[in-house]
Amino acid sequence: MDTKVLYVTAVLIAAVSGGYYYYSGKGKKLDADSAQSMTYSAEGIHVVQTDEKGNLYLRATVDHLEQDLRKQTSKVTNLNASMYENNQVNSTFYAKQANGYEDNQKVILTGQVKATKMGEQGEMVFLTDELTGYPKRRVLETTHEVTVTAPNASFISQGLNADLNTGEYEFSHIRGKYVPN
Repeated sequence: MDTKVLYVTAVLIAAVSGGYYYYSGKGKKLDADSAQSMTYSAEGIHVVQTDEKGNLYLRATVDHLEQDLRKQTSKVTNLNASMYENNQVNSTFYAKQANGYEDNQKVILTGQVKATKMGEQGEMVFLTDELTGYPKRRVLETTHEVTVTAPNASFISQGLNADLNTGEYEFSHIRGKYVPN
């Protein structure tokens, strides 16, 4: 048998097998399965995110990131983030560590957490050791002690629920001082 006939036969068998494999969907399933089981990590990250209208929404820096696509979790070290509204800084966040769950629908900030909300009367600063945030809903909550410093008040609370969309804050067991203008 001629080698040319062998080559042509081998190429035909490979093409038919490859076509069957590709069109049966097994090739795509293997790619998806292998990507889902991967864990990624990166150093020195700078993020800029816009909203659906193209306006600046978020700017952040992170020293280290680990992301598990299968579990839809992420772990961030030294998070510095600023959220924007009308292209102006609306709030800032710092934490030594942040853990994201459900593709960052829920983010738990831990370690020297500092959240700052810019307002018409000045900055309101929240200091705590743990803060849970829901970025898409723009909601913050914690049952841990929170030290709050505002232009006309400072106090300590044993918990916080905050809606950054409406500017409504709910504190529990407050101790502090208030100095009206």
